Amino acid sequence: MTYPDAGNCPCLSGEQYSGCCGRFHRGDAEAPTAEQLMRSRYSAFVVLDAGYLLRTWHPDTRPAGLELDPAIQWRRLDIVSTSRGGPLDSEGTVEFQAHFRHDGERGVQHETSRFVRVARRWYYLDGVVAA
Repeated sequence: MTYPDAGNCPCLSGEQYSGCCGRFHRGDAEAPTAEQLMRSRYSAFVVLDAGYLLRTWHPDTRPAGLELDPAIQWRRLDIVSTSRGGPLDSEGTVEFQAHFRHDGERGVQHETSRFVRVARRWYYLDGVVAA
């Protein structure tokens, strides 16, 4: 996987990619909160890092494989709300809207995702997509 060397992080934190989600993607650090894991997973979709998405997916719900569509252009991540998911919690939820373009059409994935922390590491468990 080739990661961007410079530039702002796709998660829109305002930080440089290398010091934000890039450090999680490279395995230099673990996301300390459910929201940071959500942001890093969104950024993994942007940079087409299926391996990171699978590594951060809880084994009980993780698919055997994952193919990302490079034709989808992820444009913006909006965190709508968070519940729990802090450094001392064992579970948390993050509601988000991920804006994208595909085949010239705009779209939004609105989801409430559940996260669990096992052995001090956050994992994506599952999510409910809003209709």
